[in-house]
This record gives sequence, C-alpha cells and structure tokens, in this order.
Amino acid sequence: MQKEKIAFIGTGVMGSSIVKHLINASYEVTVFTRTKSKAEPLVGQGARWANNVAEAIEHADIIFTMIGMPTDVEEIYLSDQGILANGHPSQILVDMTTSSPELAIAIAEKAASLQMDSLDAPVSGGDIGARNGTLSIMCGGKKEVFEKLLPILSVFGKQIVYQGTAGAGQHAKMCNQITVAGNMIGACEAIAYAMESGLDPDTMLQSVTSGAANSFSLSDLGPRIITENYEPGFYVKHFVKDLHIALQEAERLNLKLPGLHLAYDMYADLLSKGYGEKGTQVLIKKYIK
Repeated sequence: MQKEKIAFIGTGVMGSSIVKHLINASYEVTVFTRTKSKAEPLVGQGARWANNVAEAIEHADIIFTMIGMPTDVEEIYLSDQGILANGHPSQILVDMTTSSPELAIAIAEKAASLQMDSLDAPVSGGDIGARNGTLSIMCGGKKEVFEKLLPILSVFGKQIVYQGTAGAGQHAKMCNQITVAGNMIGACEAIAYAMESGLDPDTMLQSVTSGAANSFSLSDLGPRIITENYEPGFYVKHFVKDLHIALQEAERLNLKLPGLHLAYDMYADLLSKGYGEKGTQVLIKKYIK
C-alpha cells in the first residue's frame, strides 16, 4: 500500500526532527520554511524543497505545519497565498503549532467548507522528545480523522491522545504550558536554594528527581541550569506567546490563575531583557546573578 505524501511547513528546532523521523519511516516529504538554509540538511536526507506554500502542498495528502505565532498560523492557513486558498478537497491539515483554540476552530470550519479535514495537534516534549520520537501529541478535531492519522503520528509521538473536537488539542496544550510554567519556577527556586544553602546542586537533584517532586523541568532542564547551558529546547519568546494565549483563554473563561500570571510576568521580563532566543531554563536568571 502506497504511503501518503506529506507536506511539512516549518522546520525549526522540533519540526526538523519530526521530518527526519518521517523520512526514516519512508514517507515522501516536501518541506517549506521561510529560511531555506534551515531545511537544507533535510533536503540532503531526502526531503523535497518547495519554494512556497502552494508548491509544497500541491501533491500532498497530509499537510503538517509547525510554525511560530498565531499570526503566522493565520497567514499560512487563511491568506490568499496560504493552505486553504491553494489546497484541494480530501487533504488533511495538521497544525502542530501551539496556537489559539479559537483559531483552530476557525481553520477547521473553513477547511470543512472546502471538503478538507483539520486537526489541531500541538505537542509537548521539547527538543529531546522530538529527537527521540517520544512527543506527547494532543489532538482536536474529528475522531475518525485522528484515528486515520494515528500511524503517522506514532512515527514521532509516544503519547497520542484524542482530546475532543476542534480546539481541544490547543486547550490541552494550554493545560500543559500552565503546568510547565509552575514547574519551571519550582525547579529554579529549588536550584537557587541549593546553591545558597551550600548544597551541591547535582547531588541535590539525585534525591529530588527520584521522589514526588520530579518533573521534566527538574530532571531534564535542571542539569542545564547548573552548567549554565541556556540553549533552547524551547524558546522563551515562544513560551511567552503560549502563556499569553493561556491568560487570554483563562480570562475568557472567567478563571483566575495567579500562578500563570506570575510566570507570564517573569518570562515577559526576560524577553524584554533580550533572552527571547534562550531556552526556558534561563528563568534561573531571575534568582541568581
């Protein structure tokens, strides 16, 4: 049985790893990204390069997007040069960007009017999960479309969960980011406390990551904090965007989340001080000089 042809738009830190998994699984993948140099290693491994969105999706059965901001998602999907204006019936659209639930619903409705299907499928797991093919994928849309795509999502995902109708995947990702925000504060405060109290931070982590306090922030990013490695598994600039979406949704739901507000303010301050291209673990700068 011939495998589906895939278009993948957006080959950043995580998108590039996902494309590699798809190529290794013998899928025919065409890629497009705004900065061609980011895609050149993938082309060298067998991906096809497209010069624009229309060219990328022309022969695709499934179109994945993993880009930066909701404004980028809106442009890629809804502009005259975008996917919906240049696609064709029966194509399946899968947006893996962390974006607005309301935008996911709008895309799904427009896609349905054009006899296309759409999933919002944001991911968690960072650069490590993308490299290892162990991402958590949260999906919103029609359940039959989700089930059809499971074999492909399983190529780069480990925990793949259907959350509900369009927008539900994005809502689940907001829950994820709210939790991560709190965990990052806890991890940084624990490491700062260990340093100031005279503990060896690495030795402290051996105990704390083996108990109830463990989290990805502590076990995976904690060692990076200790060695002052602030390179991004996930960019501060994107985390600020995610937390802003979560705050907007919480306000719309008339829900007060003071921990989320605190995390947003701290990360927004880091962004204003030039740390946007660093990883979320750079939050430690709020505690130690």
